[in-house]
Amino acid sequence: MPEAGPAPGMGAAAQPLCAAADLVERGKAVLFDVLLWGQPARAFALRFDGRLVAYINRCAHVPVEMDWQPGEFLDQDKRWIVCSIHGASYEPADGHCVGGPCLRSKLIRVTVAEQAGQACWYPSTDVRPVVTGVISAPESLP
Repeated sequence: MPEAGPAPGMGAAAQPLCAAADLVERGKAVLFDVLLWGQPARAFALRFDGRLVAYINRCAHVPVEMDWQPGEFLDQDKRWIVCSIHGASYEPADGHCVGGPCLRSKLIRVTVAEQAGQACWYPSTDVRPVVTGVISAPESLP
């Protein structure tokens, strides 16, 4: 799977997520909507071992959303990201599969960083912001 996202400050405009303090160590993730290869997708960001990480919410085994409750991705021991459908386990630090039917695969990373107390994500060629405020043309009248 491709690595999605340039390094912060490499030309992509930061997209705000939440206050960085809202992402507590090995806690609930923040979910956000993106366009992955031009199609709607959901992503998530969480804090693990003191740093922010973010991935597309899509199992590498079968493309389904992985959280067992909204924003809940970590196993009972808070050690692995686990797909609630297939039991595939991923290393939170880099998204690589460590067990289950996803061997040798990895999650699609979204670049995140903290800036002035804010958690932000960075668009890439593959992962773009959802466009809002688009006004469609009125339907023609009969």
